[in-house]
Amino acid sequence: GQVSGSLGAAAAPAAPLARLFRAAAPPVLVAVPGEKKKRKRAEEGEKVSEDQSSSVIQELPVKAKKARKKERSEAEKKLSERENTLEQADEEEDQKLFLNKVKQKKKASQATTKSVVNPATGATAKRQKRKRVADETADRRTVFVGNLPVTCTVQVLKSLFKKYGQIQSIRFRSLIPAEDTVSKKVAAIKRKVHPNAKSVNAYVVFKEECDAQKALKENGTEIASGFHIRVDTASKTSSHDNKQSVFLGNLSYDICDDAVREHFHVCGDIVGVRVVRDNRTGLGKGFGYVLFENTDSVHLALKLNNSVLMGRRIRVQRVADKRKAQKNPDQSHAPKDRVDKTKKKEKSCSNDAFVGEKATPLKKSTKPKRLKTIPRSKAGKNK
Repeated sequence: GQVSGSLGAAAAPAAPLARLFRAAAPPVLVAVPGEKKKRKRAEEGEKVSEDQSSSVIQELPVKAKKARKKERSEAEKKLSERENTLEQADEEEDQKLFLNKVKQKKKASQATTKSVVNPATGATAKRQKRKRVADETADRRTVFVGNLPVTCTVQVLKSLFKKYGQIQSIRFRSLIPAEDTVSKKVAAIKRKVHPNAKSVNAYVVFKEECDAQKALKENGTEIASGFHIRVDTASKTSSHDNKQSVFLGNLSYDICDDAVREHFHVCGDIVGVRVVRDNRTGLGKGFGYVLFENTDSVHLALKLNNSVLMGRRIRVQRVADKRKAQKNPDQSHAPKDRVDKTKKKEKSCSNDAFVGEKATPLKKSTKPKRLKTIPRSKAGKNK
């Protein structure tokens, strides 16, 4: 105020400047009418309605878009289903074609395998035929020598058969080892034979067939005391004549071939004697065969039926033909005596053999039957 007063008289009073440094006047409160709030609320409501209307306006195209999308999706689904069905049909056709191709390939492969197998089977058949032919030719060149003593060696057989031709090989068979653990080959090499075994068989193989036929002359020759050898071809074609042979039964188990030969040498010349033996023990099975040179010897041998040989009554019979027995098996098993007896029984049981007596029928009585009467006393009680 002093500064303002010192500036001059024409200056403005100091009051306005002093007001600047005075305390501020209290604020004046002015009452506001309530209509403004209502207006604000209305304005706010209008804004909300505008917003809602705008949202509705915005939602409408969104829903339309979704509906359109749904429609499109359904159409797309239908299209996709159609496409899938078409693809499945194409795949099925492709699979059918593939299966047909596979079947054709299999058929072709089977045909090729058959074509391959057939020559293979043909080759195997040819090989088998060749083996059979080779075996047959080998059997024709082979000679069976039976009833050899256990002490017989390869050198003895070579010295016996070398005069007929060149020998290819010699092998012993029907050897019975002394122990079960030892094989027959080892027993033949080491000569460990069962004590019950008295005879051995052998096979002599020649290089030529004619030499084997010549070696058959040694049949019946005596190598050692009590051992007459039996020489025959090993081929299956050499079949003995049943009309010239005899079957022997009830033989002793310890019997030798020479004992049978001595028993039947009275009947005629003997070609061979065969006693059937067990492969393990070498003992006889109780039966055998004798082959004669003539059929007349067979008739004489049949007379020795029930004769005693080594304490046993032997049975001598003709050798039955297997072919005839197969044709009529019923008649072959039944002897003639039984057939005659059955025929006699059939004749005795004929209708004319027995005549029965007729029975006399009983006479029936012609008297009428009386009815049973009930007494009065009983009848009253029953009532």
